[in-house]
Amino acid sequence: MELVAIFISAVLVQNFVLYYFLGICPFLGVSKKIDSALSMGLAVTFVMSITAVVSWLINNLILIPYDLGYLQIVSFILVIASLVQLVEMFIRKISPPLYQALGIYLPLITTNCAIMGLALIAALNGYSFVETVIFGFGSGIGFTLAIVLMAGIREQLDLSDVPEPLKGAGIALIVAGIMALAFNGFIGMLT
Repeated sequence: MELVAIFISAVLVQNFVLYYFLGICPFLGVSKKIDSALSMGLAVTFVMSITAVVSWLINNLILIPYDLGYLQIVSFILVIASLVQLVEMFIRKISPPLYQALGIYLPLITTNCAIMGLALIAALNGYSFVETVIFGFGSGIGFTLAIVLMAGIREQLDLSDVPEPLKGAGIALIVAGIMALAFNGFIGMLT
C-alpha cells in the first residue's frame, strides 16, 4: 500500500510541474501540440525513471558509505546529463521528425530542474530502492499527464476567442495556474 501511495502522490498530489513548479520551461514550451507534448513527457518519464535508479545506486552505494554526501548534487548532474545525451542520440537515430519537433527542448531536459528535484527529493525522503523507482516512474507519469493535459487545453484555446492581450504566454500561465489549483484538490486524497 505504501508503494501505491508513493506512486499516486508523485502523479497527482505532488506533481512536479503543478505542485513543486519544477520543469516549467518544457511544460510551457512543448505543450502547444499533443504529439510533441506526449513525446516530451515520455522522454522525461524515461530519464526520470533511469535517473531514480542510477542516482539511488550512486548515493547509497558510493556517496553515503564513503561519507561523500557533499558530491551528491554534482554526481546527480552528471547522471542526468549523461542520460539525456543517450536519449537525444536514440531519438535522433530512431525518429528524426520527432527530434526536429522537440528541437531545443530535448537538450533542455538536462537542465530540467524536475529531474534534479526527483533525485534530491528521493534522497531527502530516504526512500528504499523500490520506493525510489516507483517515485521516479510516478513523477515522470505525472509530468506527462500535466504536459499532455496542457497541450490539449492549448489546442482548444487556439480555436477559441481569447482576448488579444492574453494570447500566447498570458493564457498559458493562467491555464497552468488553474491546473495547479485543480491538482491541489488531490492533496487530501491520501490522508
